[in-house]
Amino acid sequence: MRSNKKIKVLQAIRQGMVGGGESHVLSLVNALDKHLFEPVVLSFTDGPMITRLEEMGIRHYVIPSLKPFDVSCWMQVKSLIQEEEIDIVHAHGSRAASNLFLPAKLSGRPLLYTIHGWSFHDDQPYLQKQLRVWSEMLLTKGTRANISVSASNRDTGVKHFPGFRSTVINNGIDLERFNPDATLTDVRKELNIPAHHTVVGYIARITVQKDPITMVYAFKAVLEQQKDITLLVVGEGDMQQEMTDTAKMLGISDNIVFCPFRPDVPELLQAIDIYCLPSLWEGLPIGLLEAMAMRKAVIVTAVDGSKEIVTDGQNGLLVPARDPEELAAAIIRLHMDEPLRYSLQQAAAETVNLHYCVQGMTRQVETLYQGVLDHKN
Repeated sequence: MRSNKKIKVLQAIRQGMVGGGESHVLSLVNALDKHLFEPVVLSFTDGPMITRLEEMGIRHYVIPSLKPFDVSCWMQVKSLIQEEEIDIVHAHGSRAASNLFLPAKLSGRPLLYTIHGWSFHDDQPYLQKQLRVWSEMLLTKGTRANISVSASNRDTGVKHFPGFRSTVINNGIDLERFNPDATLTDVRKELNIPAHHTVVGYIARITVQKDPITMVYAFKAVLEQQKDITLLVVGEGDMQQEMTDTAKMLGISDNIVFCPFRPDVPELLQAIDIYCLPSLWEGLPIGLLEAMAMRKAVIVTAVDGSKEIVTDGQNGLLVPARDPEELAAAIIRLHMDEPLRYSLQQAAAETVNLHYCVQGMTRQVETLYQGVLDHKN
């Protein structure tokens, strides 16, 4: 530990839109011990996260880039590291890491890489997957330390990369913000959702990873048996139009409320009864933890970090990925069985309170920062 001078950490992430990784960065920079650490945030696009950083009074920069390994921005990144006198560079996600690893090396600064889920997956074309495996191997070998947000992500790294080493630090939630007993704005009333309806929430990026089409087909199956139920979809992404078009094709648009991204996530979660996350892959999903903290019954696919958090029938329900029939059956089960829903809600909140608070996560990250600097010195 160096005397007097705060440790300046550059937190870098690919975009300014708020998803799981961006929420993680916001929580981390807010919870860092400001007597010891000074966070600076770099994003490669503008967006709501930048507005939130301004409100928090956190120094931040946007260097425009939409590509991994974007050589055109590396000198700007290197200049930022040097001009801000950064001590530690912390990249979140592979896109950010790919544009930080060489600037950090050229600046003589240690690089940490948090893996919020790997960029390669079994359903990708063979050559695309192999290229991403090679890229991730390059990135993880070029760091001073790697952080995996779930044990499953660490195990995948061990399987694919000889000598891979990583510290598992689970994501954490701000339990003061996600307080189920707080009095919040009535979103149901705002959105004109019938008071007697069960509300199913899909609050996520509308991308291939989150499998929105399975969500829509599952909800179609639900409506064939139950009418007093509404699906609330909140998010944006490159499958947004396909999701709305599919709902129209199936004739179920009247029972779905579509909203663009909005920052009042606790209010949105308070408005729902059941949270669904039909992901094809995950790191350790922050949206899931937020829903559980807000004491919601959750249904998630049995993939990666999701199945580390949820034990089927105890604090949520697990269903297979890409299976609209099983997802529909789980939704109907929770819609019909209020005692089960109540039991899962209570257990979900207890799980997050015991194991996934932001303070515990942040103290582990701070310890890793100290260890990296001690090793450097």
